[in-house]
Amino acid sequence: MIFLAVGTQFPFDRLVKSVDIALGYDGSEKVVAQIGNSLYQPRSFKAVPFLEKHLFDKCVHEASCIISHAGMGIITMALDNNKPLLVMPRLKRYGEVVNDHQIAIARKFEGLGHILVAYSVENLPEKLRQLKTFVPKPRQSQAKAVAERIGQFLSQIGAEK
Repeated sequence: MIFLAVGTQFPFDRLVKSVDIALGYDGSEKVVAQIGNSLYQPRSFKAVPFLEKHLFDKCVHEASCIISHAGMGIITMALDNNKPLLVMPRLKRYGEVVNDHQIAIARKFEGLGHILVAYSVENLPEKLRQLKTFVPKPRQSQAKAVAERIGQFLSQIGAEK
């Protein structure tokens, strides 16, 4: 089962429509979709605006792979559950988000081998094919490095006073 999750803050019709078209209308792939307040209604799979937390978590757990926006919450959930994840960053120019921060997030996690990224509607079908065999690299916790970096930042602030 493919789990498509686009978050709940803004519609992401570009991704929902692209996945719908790329998968086709034959129903060969089972898709569970949480599409928020989308204006686009998919034809090749059923979709709901929102899922309760326990149902969302169940979908993540049962999915063979996940397709989503490039939000940190879903990326973290996919990695924690060892699920192949394909993201498409939301873009400011389409009114999908207030700035283009998701591009930087996507590039970083893609560079580490954790996710696949479709940067455009045109390359989504190829990325969907790759998703079927994609194995994400496990994420290594770097709590000590993060704590040291925060400590350095706080030391700088203290020194500036």
